[in-house]
Amino acid sequence: MMFSVKQVVALEFRLFKFKPAVYDFLIPLTESSFYRLDNDTLSEVEQMVGNSDKHITRVLFCGPYFAASHQYTKEYLQKYPFIQVDDVPFAVVPDVISNYNICIVKNMQLTSNIISRATQMKLIMQFGVGLEGVDIDAATKYGIKVARIPGDATGNAASCAEMAIYLMLGLLRKQNEMQISIKQKRLGEPAGETLLGKTVFIMGFGNIGIDLAKRLRPFGVKIIATKRSWALHSEGSLQSDGFLIENGTNDNLVDEKGSHEDIYKFAGVSDIVVCCLSMNKETAGIVNKSFISSMKKGSLLVNIARGGLLDYDAVVHHLESGHLGGLGIDVAWTEPFDPDDPILKFNNVIISPHVAGVTEHSYRFMSKVVGDVALQLHSGNPLTGIEIVN
Repeated sequence: MMFSVKQVVALEFRLFKFKPAVYDFLIPLTESSFYRLDNDTLSEVEQMVGNSDKHITRVLFCGPYFAASHQYTKEYLQKYPFIQVDDVPFAVVPDVISNYNICIVKNMQLTSNIISRATQMKLIMQFGVGLEGVDIDAATKYGIKVARIPGDATGNAASCAEMAIYLMLGLLRKQNEMQISIKQKRLGEPAGETLLGKTVFIMGFGNIGIDLAKRLRPFGVKIIATKRSWALHSEGSLQSDGFLIENGTNDNLVDEKGSHEDIYKFAGVSDIVVCCLSMNKETAGIVNKSFISSMKKGSLLVNIARGGLLDYDAVVHHLESGHLGGLGIDVAWTEPFDPDDPILKFNNVIISPHVAGVTEHSYRFMSKVVGDVALQLHSGNPLTGIEIVN
């Protein structure tokens, strides 16, 4: 089907809500003044022209961080001009949220007040797992579904598990001291340690903990872990903490199992403690002065879950005293992390900018999940690939 420039301008005006995507489906034939519509979207565009805003599904990404999330989602949906994807600054979200049908919260705090303004919202979801920033009760009150993307299928858990091992190895091999040796032209220093023979305590044996245990096995470590319940589950069932597990045999990855009541005992016999817990009222600040004091002197602490699990003052105190042998964190107490924070003065501290789950594999997969959910919501089909929590 041919369109003159005048017709194209008229079409764009009538579809002005699609401005970022309008030229994705208008493909130049030549240098002349005619265009054609891509065959895959022709019928859809014909149906939408002249119709009201209700035929556009709008997806809101909150804030500028984790930029690949909205960039990849836009790429995935670029052939569907009836889906609008916007990334909006945090400060603007309360003023515009009423215009959107789906909200990807990322690291924004969606309070009851903000949610009350989301008059067209059908779904609030995380680009990943953590929903501690969402007032789920308020969303339920206003008839809005809240969902996460299970990390086992998307590769998010595997990505986080790999980052945990990266941080462990960085601490054991004294990554920061290596850089000092390079600058000072010193060879054969520092003398590091191996994972071989270490006892690793995985605190929270959900999807990330399972993937971490799988990857640690070849290193020749002893794996101990805690979670709420070790009851066997059938394949694809839910744990008590809401995470999917692959099957009951995953429990066999662990040499010694414990419950929440055993965390101090396990900390006392471990060379490395890895926090894989979800963040909630019960777990906030769980790694406090008492917990770190119970850890073996010189042991390492790694956190790839949420910064609020660790008590900042307790961590700094035990780094200064030398009781804590090293700290590797991908998440911090305040984010973005302050580059001038005094905790960075310690050579045995490694910090990464919340990138454990940010890999091409996991982000492309989760972008597809978000895109498919938007298309399903638009067409009125059941939502798949997500776990609704309310």
